[in-house]
Amino acid sequence: MAIKKVLITVKTYPSISSKYDELVCTAGFLEDGTWVRIYPIPFRKKSYYEQYSKYDWIEIDLIKNSRDFRPESYRPRIEDSEIIKVGHIDPINNWAERKKYVLNKVYYNLKELISEAKDESIRTSLAVFKPAQILDFKVEYAERDWDPAKIAKLEAEREQFKLFKQPENPIKIVRKLPYKFSYKLIDEIGTESTMMIEDWEIGQLFWNCLKNHGGDEDKAIEDVRNRYFEDFTKTKDLHLFLGTTFINHLRNAPNPFIIIGTFHPKKTIQPALF
Repeated sequence: MAIKKVLITVKTYPSISSKYDELVCTAGFLEDGTWVRIYPIPFRKKSYYEQYSKYDWIEIDLIKNSRDFRPESYRPRIEDSEIIKVGHIDPINNWAERKKYVLNKVYYNLKELISEAKDESIRTSLAVFKPAQILDFKVEYAERDWDPAKIAKLEAEREQFKLFKQPENPIKIVRKLPYKFSYKLIDEIGTESTMMIEDWEIGQLFWNCLKNHGGDEDKAIEDVRNRYFEDFTKTKDLHLFLGTTFINHLRNAPNPFIIIGTFHPKKTIQPALF
């Protein structure tokens, strides 16, 4: 693929990998509107000038990820491939410019999308989906700490990184979210599904709300619920960025998709004809 220009629309919450350190799954659109997944990227090890935000245009040297059968999956040519930010799309005019790239192909039927994912000639693994209705926003307890074995390995690697690359600015291990957040939704034909949300923004929102409430997790969760359920479903034209997990797609799970981001311009009111 070589050097490509990508509009970043997805950044998942960082995860700890026994193989790749701490990673962020990134996805977005090429200039022709094609989806692309970029993985792995050690995002927080990147310099300030390389740490992209959503709706930044970046340039990066990519090659097909030969270890990933999903057609949209690419990886940096070398682990430390330079990322150059070359632009940004602001949310002006109710996200008009962003809509040109995001809303080119929207799915309304989950069965159709899942069928494409399982079709070996297509294997769709990234999509924009418009739910007919969000029924509920679910919060569940999760493990509060990362796997100790992974942490020990990561800390050893971080010591090397600190000694040789940036001793004045060591990277702290990202906090693990103690909750899982999900939408319960239905599509245009009434298919009901509960799908986990793994967007970076929902994780950061939780930590910000927790700080604002002096560590009160119940109040922080209520704020997150108000944003994702009350605000997004009532005042926003909510679309969901969906992506398959490698394992669930490989194992042919009934629904291999999770929610990896939201697209939420304001609802527009259609003028009355008469």
